[in-house]
Amino acid sequence: MSDSNEYVDYAKVRDLLLSAQERRQELSYEQQMALQHSEWAASAQRGGIKTDSKVFLDLSAALSANDKLGDHPDICAKIAELMPLSVHALRVIIASKRIAMDTDEVESILDIVRQHVL
Repeated sequence: MSDSNEYVDYAKVRDLLLSAQERRQELSYEQQMALQHSEWAASAQRGGIKTDSKVFLDLSAALSANDKLGDHPDICAKIAELMPLSVHALRVIIASKRIAMDTDEVESILDIVRQHVL
């Protein structure tokens, strides 16, 4: 088993479960519930923006290049998945790791998110 963590988005989970369903013709109850949740979470109904695995990977990589976020790949993945477009929403995400950022740094991260999402 590898020591590294790989963070994936809901669209990737959905695609993996659909592939498993196609191969096996059947999913367990837990897998069906995970598929249903991932379909909803990857859709535009969750946050107004439909998620895409390529956008997730590109955005996550771009956020990892940031000095303050580079040591927190889990936060980069969370930002890439939720795609916050407001200062408040981003501050809620980074507060869990107590990452201190001034308003200019937060705005620069939001600019990165906007470049990849909009």
